[in-house]
Amino acid sequence: MPKLTDLPKRILIGRALRSDRLGQTLLPKRIALPVFASDPLSSVAYAPGEVLIMLSLAGVTAYHFSPWITLAVVVLMFTVVASYRQNVRAYPSGGGDYEVANTNLGRRSGLTVASALLVDYVLTVAVSISSGVENLGSAIPFIVEHKTASAVAIIALLTVMNLRGVKESGKLFAIPTYCFVFGVFCLIAWGAVRHWMFGDDLRAPSAGYEIQTEHPGGLTGIALAFLLLRAFSSGCAALTGVEAISNGVPAFRKPKSRNAANTLAMMGAISVTMFCGIIGLALATDVKMAENPATEILIDGAPAGEDYAQDPVITQVAAGVFGDGSFAFVFLAAATALVLFLAANTAYNGFPLLGSILAQDRYLPRQLHTRGDRLAFSNGIVLLAGAAAILVAVYDADSTKLIQLYIVGVFVSFTVSQTGMVRHWNRLLSENPSRAAARRMKRSRAINAFGAFFTGLVLVVVLLTKFTHGAWVSLVGMALFYAVMTAIRRHYDNVSEELVVEETEEEPVRPSRVHSIVLVSKIHKPTLRALSYARLVRSDTLEAVTISVDEEETRELRAAWDRRGIDVPLKILESPYREVTRPVIDYVKRLRRESPRDVVAVYIPEYVVGHWYEQLLHNQSALRLKGRLLFTPGVMVTSVPWQLESSEIAKRRARKYADWNAPGAVRRGPVPGAPPRGNRNGHRNGGDDGRPRG
Repeated sequence: MPKLTDLPKRILIGRALRSDRLGQTLLPKRIALPVFASDPLSSVAYAPGEVLIMLSLAGVTAYHFSPWITLAVVVLMFTVVASYRQNVRAYPSGGGDYEVANTNLGRRSGLTVASALLVDYVLTVAVSISSGVENLGSAIPFIVEHKTASAVAIIALLTVMNLRGVKESGKLFAIPTYCFVFGVFCLIAWGAVRHWMFGDDLRAPSAGYEIQTEHPGGLTGIALAFLLLRAFSSGCAALTGVEAISNGVPAFRKPKSRNAANTLAMMGAISVTMFCGIIGLALATDVKMAENPATEILIDGAPAGEDYAQDPVITQVAAGVFGDGSFAFVFLAAATALVLFLAANTAYNGFPLLGSILAQDRYLPRQLHTRGDRLAFSNGIVLLAGAAAILVAVYDADSTKLIQLYIVGVFVSFTVSQTGMVRHWNRLLSENPSRAAARRMKRSRAINAFGAFFTGLVLVVVLLTKFTHGAWVSLVGMALFYAVMTAIRRHYDNVSEELVVEETEEEPVRPSRVHSIVLVSKIHKPTLRALSYARLVRSDTLEAVTISVDEEETRELRAAWDRRGIDVPLKILESPYREVTRPVIDYVKRLRRESPRDVVAVYIPEYVVGHWYEQLLHNQSALRLKGRLLFTPGVMVTSVPWQLESSEIAKRRARKYADWNAPGAVRRGPVPGAPPRGNRNGHRNGGDDGRPRG
């Protein structure tokens, strides 16, 4: 019988897909580009503005440094793209920076990179959505008045769209992304023709304004150098999301590595061209930007005031080139707002995939490794949306505040990953490859070594210039993710060590035959205990049942079952939609239909833990299954508990409060053989005569 939530779920995200249709969800390059590169492509909507805002602290005269800062950002972009092209060829499995660091530098480095990327993905959603709301708000005042609620609503909409599947969301997002790229290229081309060929005097709306600073004579020496470094670090926001392609290689069509490398090259070329073009036209149209426009922008010699709304650089440039209110202007403004919203899609593809890999390595709850109805990592998508929504609410969807937290995590991952790649090539070169192969490896090593040095230098600059402006929040978030993942891995390792079955370990002796269905996921001590207990109950038949969600794990279970020679038949129930509960329910109901007068007994091994948070990591499938089986007529459900060592804590806690009487305990009377217990006042339970009341 379908659940009440099935119809709304089908309407929102579509019909469930079978596991064997996973290959049909792979992406061609034309779709992969907007899916994985929408973040760096859209950064031209705010990164140039951040550069000019930082330079404005020294006055308009400091704007002449912007071409040099742009050149530095371009060199960095090409370095990172070239480095990641080596990554996707060497590690096509989809682990990206995490896999490179974990394999070549060790577990701690891998966790550091993973923590940095998880934080950066959350910030990508928060910054992109907040910036998009601000851009859209310049045309729709209602959006600005309720920008936090609007941002959260857009996050919810993007979440639903991504739950429908990567390919489906990619097709939908490709149109506005390509419209944005087309619009920016038209803007650059037409602006260049008008300004440099026709000699037109292009003027941005803020061209006639002045900037008032605390340093009217400009900055010199160390102060100027620090300001330039700060402007450069803000411009490096253009590089966020570059690593998403290396994490998403499995989502590409074959040949995966080559397609991913080509997509990286296209992304780098397009991003650099648009970034340089916008900066050039911003200088040509005399755009003015300020960190605090209400007081620092002067209109006719007076401060602009709180009512002044500072439009983004790309909007001002479009007004100067196309004309304010023209069709081309409106088209580019709409495309910019849309692509900023969709830039968050880079994180919606990177975060769940990385979370799945971390869950597979037991650093995150195993639920993140499970694909949803549409073969997307649904739990990771929902977790990302929740974290981003909280961040947007805390910072009131203010992109200026949020962007200060940005790019720290991504440059941590850049630096550690490229260092790991250098060690990767050193290891391969030590194996005495052929001369041609050695030349290729040395060239790749040189690229990665330069990338590690350059991105490490940028990371130091970012930390120095942005730490007190909010970058410390990102570091705290990274430390929090690191601590949580370490604790989860430690818990899973302790459980695995406690439950492992030695090859020489014999099954417990059974005194009699048992008729039952024992649910099995793998062979460990809880499984053997459940089989032994099931044999004690006299029944007609006994069989073990497992659900085939992953073919490789099912084959391993079958091999281990046969190797140990367990004398209980193992029945495998296929689950093409990766469900666990429904196949068991359907099988039990079929048994009931075939023999209506029989009783079906289902035995479920369960872990007994001592902490509430450990319960979140175990027994979730068992709880759902029991909830369904208990309402099935003629079915008996038995939980076979296996007490983990942490359950001793709960026992001691229970003994600590043994003298406390729960409500209604007095009415149940004393436990036979137990001495009388006192209440909190030292009296025996009951009335003055010692007898229980009621």
